[in-house]
Amino acid sequence: MGTAPAEGTQLKLGKLKVARQRLLQRYEHQLFVSCLAGLYGCQWRRSQRTHAHRGHCCCSKRECCSFALIVLTFCLSLVFLYFWSEARNDYNDFDWFNFGNLGFWFPWSIVLLILAVFLFTYVAVLLLLAVCLLSEGQRLYLHWCHKIGISVTLILSIVASSVLTDLWSKEWKTVLLSFQVTAPYLHIGGVVLMTLLSWPVGFHVFRLNMRARRMAMMVLYITVLVTLYLVPLGMHSPCIKERSSLGSAPALIGHRGAPMLAPENTYMSFEKALAAGADGLETDVTISYDGVPFLMHDKNLRRTTNVKDVFPNWTHTSPAMFTWRELQSLNTGSWFFSQDPFGTASSLSADERLQAQNQSVCTLRAFLDLAAQYEKLVIFDLYRPPRGHPYRDAWISRTLDVIQNESSIHSSQVLWLPPDLREFVQEMDPDLQQTTGEQAPAEELQLRHIARLNIHYSSMSEKEIRKYAAANISTNLYVISEPWLYSLAWCAGAHSVATNAVHILKNLRRPLFLMTPDEYMLMWTLTDITSLLLVVIIFVFHWWRERGLAHSVDSSSLLEHGSYRQFRAEVNDVWSLSNMSGSEKQVPSL
Repeated sequence: MGTAPAEGTQLKLGKLKVARQRLLQRYEHQLFVSCLAGLYGCQWRRSQRTHAHRGHCCCSKRECCSFALIVLTFCLSLVFLYFWSEARNDYNDFDWFNFGNLGFWFPWSIVLLILAVFLFTYVAVLLLLAVCLLSEGQRLYLHWCHKIGISVTLILSIVASSVLTDLWSKEWKTVLLSFQVTAPYLHIGGVVLMTLLSWPVGFHVFRLNMRARRMAMMVLYITVLVTLYLVPLGMHSPCIKERSSLGSAPALIGHRGAPMLAPENTYMSFEKALAAGADGLETDVTISYDGVPFLMHDKNLRRTTNVKDVFPNWTHTSPAMFTWRELQSLNTGSWFFSQDPFGTASSLSADERLQAQNQSVCTLRAFLDLAAQYEKLVIFDLYRPPRGHPYRDAWISRTLDVIQNESSIHSSQVLWLPPDLREFVQEMDPDLQQTTGEQAPAEELQLRHIARLNIHYSSMSEKEIRKYAAANISTNLYVISEPWLYSLAWCAGAHSVATNAVHILKNLRRPLFLMTPDEYMLMWTLTDITSLLLVVIIFVFHWWRERGLAHSVDSSSLLEHGSYRQFRAEVNDVWSLSNMSGSEKQVPSL
């Protein structure tokens, strides 16, 4: 008879150990909650934490406003970060624009990107902490330092987006184009995020007593979720097509040569582009005061030459007002290392650095002879000299003279872009490939003998490209240097692109994103169905748990302890078991 009480005691002691282990796990879990509360509201002490009572809102009206502000700031900072990261193709233009206005070089684009990443990360971490606290049934107490940080982030995001929209509104077209590549992945990310949010949403939906709040939360969540499920119905991308319908990769035309590998518009830059596999070369042509056509893009020589050192009083003078002898005295390569516009100057070898630092202004004749040697196409803008220039009215005939009589290039290799006196040019040299930047009706362009369109990539349209191709008019897009943009141009059927990155795009063997309609439909439906099943399971689990706990635990305990109402019950069990085991030790066995 003495063995039975002993066995009962051992059994109860075993239960005691299990209860203690469960309490230890609770305690460890509380450490996690303490860290969340400390990081979010600087409330590191346990006594400062407050549980949300069952049936009540998770936080006060003030904290609800703070949480709404975090959500708003998260959305706006995400929009700004996405906008600026997708504008990477044009960072160089942005930095040079600031150089022209400020007078000194600084990589503003990279600084702005780093700032956008930092602000978004900060807000995203705060939002994650808030969601985790809500999932644990904790009240929210955002520290005033974080409230200031959120407000500053919100203001900076709004101001930066507004300023960029005002100065660089065309970049929003780039963002819209990017959706044709990123939308499938953004859709998956959005569905995954909403699926994860189903846990805290379901937790609070079945805890709230107020029917209006429960319905509002459910309607809002379901509306956003269903919208995400149906977003792919309105999405179109030229890269969702049968692989057999994909055409050949667009030809690569070196924009001012290879400006990432050598100073732009120099002989070395064009050699680098050809060595990297360029199919053509692009440049800008100006005529010197004594009639020598040369390569220069800017309205003055301040950015790409040492004119400030050689002719300090002529820094804002038009390049066309210099004689060729004066132009020859300028260095067009040293700036590449002092400013390093693409961050690639360090990749040059010692011999290449020496060669680049000794570059001078390149003539149109040398440029054409180089293209003729490699049998490549050329395209260039031609700038009319200012008033008072000897070749003000003869700039076109002088350029044609270089093409026909002074260089070794054949006229059929030249894509003639200047719109002035086009009929005269056609009469003087009918072998030139007439090119225009005007998106006129195909029939009109055919009457004007236009062979190629030269348009900005933001005007990219698969439908328009195919329409012009049907009329034997090819399309060149400028300036595309990012692989995702090149992939989109490839899928859209563009015939060629002007690029700063021939050496990068030449290695692209297929578009970065290419999916058949059936593959995309399968990915879309599987994502939505999996998400729907998980959301239903999570909501049913929360309903089952709250319903079961409501029936098994005293109602006063529920109101007092919320989601941690079992904690005291476990403590009482431990003390009961401890007292019972102690009292049994005092009773003598029979």
